[in-house]
Amino acid sequence: MTVERKQCVVLVPYPFQGHLTPMLQLGSILCSQGFSVKVAHTKYNAPNYSNHLEFVFHSMDDGLQGIDMSFPSLENIYCMNENCKAPLRNYLVGMMEQEKDMQGDQLACIIYDNVMFFVDDVAVQLRLPSIVLRTFSAAYLHSMITILQQPEKYFPFEDSQLLDPLPELHPLRFKDVPFSVVNNTVPEPILDFCRVMIDTGSSVATVCNTMQDLENSLLLRLQEHYKVPFFPIGPLHKMAPMTLSTSILEEDNSCIEWLDRQAPNSVLYVSLGSLARIDDTELIETAWGLANSDQPFLWVIRPGSVSGFQCAEALPDYYEKMVGERGRIVKWAPQKQVLAHPAVAGFFTHCGWNSTLEAILEEVPLLCRPILGDQPVNARYLSQIYKVGFELEVFERTIIEKTVRKLMLSEEGKDLKKRIIDMKQSIVAGMQTDGTSHKNLNDLVDFISALPSRLAPPTPVVGTVMSSSHIASKCIIES
Repeated sequence: MTVERKQCVVLVPYPFQGHLTPMLQLGSILCSQGFSVKVAHTKYNAPNYSNHLEFVFHSMDDGLQGIDMSFPSLENIYCMNENCKAPLRNYLVGMMEQEKDMQGDQLACIIYDNVMFFVDDVAVQLRLPSIVLRTFSAAYLHSMITILQQPEKYFPFEDSQLLDPLPELHPLRFKDVPFSVVNNTVPEPILDFCRVMIDTGSSVATVCNTMQDLENSLLLRLQEHYKVPFFPIGPLHKMAPMTLSTSILEEDNSCIEWLDRQAPNSVLYVSLGSLARIDDTELIETAWGLANSDQPFLWVIRPGSVSGFQCAEALPDYYEKMVGERGRIVKWAPQKQVLAHPAVAGFFTHCGWNSTLEAILEEVPLLCRPILGDQPVNARYLSQIYKVGFELEVFERTIIEKTVRKLMLSEEGKDLKKRIIDMKQSIVAGMQTDGTSHKNLNDLVDFISALPSRLAPPTPVVGTVMSSSHIASKCIIES
């Protein structure tokens, strides 16, 4: 009896929630298209296998045992990339040997998160096709590329320039630059890291969690820059057929019962995501802003999200008793369920790209409080271009109270709601059989299916972008 052999795709996610989620969603999409999917992941933040029975998982030794990765340093990211090289290479070689003996599925390609740039070195060594997954918006990627082409044009800048427009990057201002800024400049190690992260290396294509109908002009510029096919097949969380949780943290589902007791369109959902941190002063100002707004709220205070505190103990002891049934505080929430709940009318958010897309697809207007990475870029586009959110730029209780009320109660807030409904309809149209995201997915499937099983040996190229091998020399952890 002959066993049918499928084409296999190996996924290599970056082990943080905002990156792991879209990679697993992409895996579900590819499974539904007839591919077998294997996930090579780090031991740190390993996904819950029981939530993804359609995948085969392989754990790679990342060398990070005993290291605090709750807020990863560049050094730790480089070390993780170096430490995972040999485990991934050995795993792929084993697969290739099985394939040669007709014992396994045919290895079609590797799809890796752009932060896991070591995969490019492994793919080149083994002459395997690779594809990059970019988990953020085209606007963010375009802004990074533009600045990295001439960083001296942007840095350093003066405090007086913070609200000035960034040259060639409307609607962004200097305060929205997509890098970690220290003393109004960007340290060279961060620029180096970003150059590696945005480089496609030897990859034959890029998959994006965005939509052609939303970011077409920017996608065209990226296509021109990279010279490889771009496949915008978002929103991945809606294109994926599987609805199982991808959360690393344990979700408190009791908050859904609390939402069931609230009036329709009355609750503000507050969550600053899975990685960002604030200080206790901002926590207290937010707490009083929410309390004084008189609006019902569901507030996620993630363990470790308040500097110097484990969880919500930075709040006054009497706070939860004072707000009573009008407020609910949890450590983590099933966010997609929360945003889809009829009681939820607004989202006080860090503007991570997953959260942004989840809110838009549930027609929930945004109160934008960006913190790091792509979040300031997303917030600026949401408030100034798409006009579906208000940006909070002063973290003081009276301003927070006023902005919450504006979002939840004002005519301006109702206008946001109308625009986000229109925005959702445009995105949903792209997901239909004749829509752009659906067509791009079909094109991606055809593209992967037609890839050669092995690539020609690479031609050496002399360039300015540092390879992950070169950067790994900075690593102090032995792999």
